[in-house]
Amino acid sequence: MKAFAIFRLLLVCFVALFPAISRAIEPSQVINLWPETAPGEKGNIGEEHNVTKPTGKMTANKPVVRIGNVSKPTISIFRPLATNDIGTTVLVFPGGAYNIIATDIEGTEVCQWLNSLGVTAVLLKYRVPRRAGLEKHVAPLQDAQRALSLVRHRATELKIDPKKIGVLGFSAGGHLAAALSTSAEKLTYTSVDAADTENCRPNFAMLIYPAYLTLTNNLEKLSPEVAVTTNHPPTFLAMTQDDPLHAENVLSYSLALKQAKVPVELHLYPSGGHGYGLRPTGNPVATWPDRAADWLRSRGLLSRR
Repeated sequence: MKAFAIFRLLLVCFVALFPAISRAIEPSQVINLWPETAPGEKGNIGEEHNVTKPTGKMTANKPVVRIGNVSKPTISIFRPLATNDIGTTVLVFPGGAYNIIATDIEGTEVCQWLNSLGVTAVLLKYRVPRRAGLEKHVAPLQDAQRALSLVRHRATELKIDPKKIGVLGFSAGGHLAAALSTSAEKLTYTSVDAADTENCRPNFAMLIYPAYLTLTNNLEKLSPEVAVTTNHPPTFLAMTQDDPLHAENVLSYSLALKQAKVPVELHLYPSGGHGYGLRPTGNPVATWPDRAADWLRSRGLLSRR
């Protein structure tokens, strides 16, 4: 009887928690980024669709969802429980080599983790694949600038602190977060409405196994679109030494931040490869979310308002 009572209590607790768990993985809002067509779009890349293959790479014994042909970018708002909401917001930029978007491993799963910290997560679905005749990041950067300006413009409506809006990017999304940190002084598109009058500089940035931060032929030199200035936001970096995209991405970037006297925290792990997101791979790098949470806490970004 005692065992049955314990089982019943656990079942009741699970049922009570289930709505909160299910709510955390569904967006409360999905907002079109642009009031009309995104800048320069011609409608000639085909329909957006899931390009995941049954034989695709698995990570931590789970598949990775990949979305392609995005021409209508959106932001999806994931809210923490009201009792846990601290007012801090993070825009999440998934990776995918600027050809696809890894929407779960570097998107919704990350948003759920942020919600558990009391942080509002905003998942950006930016334009992919790379547009012909443009640098790989041009269209996504327009989307990123617009997304941050729009979120800050709607801060009151979204019940968030406009001075605590950061970015978290993975792989190509890490490059996008760095490019946004660099380009915040000037819009890369023609203003379309009042939201574009808002500052699109993030208040903080987190780059996880970022790509393309250095020149391919000189890993000690940063790519021009991510050149560091003294106006850069405080930055958290995590990567592994055996990452095939080269640890110099974070080493060179962190050195530039240090020289510019921008607060930076770097975690370089010996192994773990690339593209793991938050999934438990058994490598020490899987602890990076704990270190990121510590960093957010140390900067007062996880304090209740």
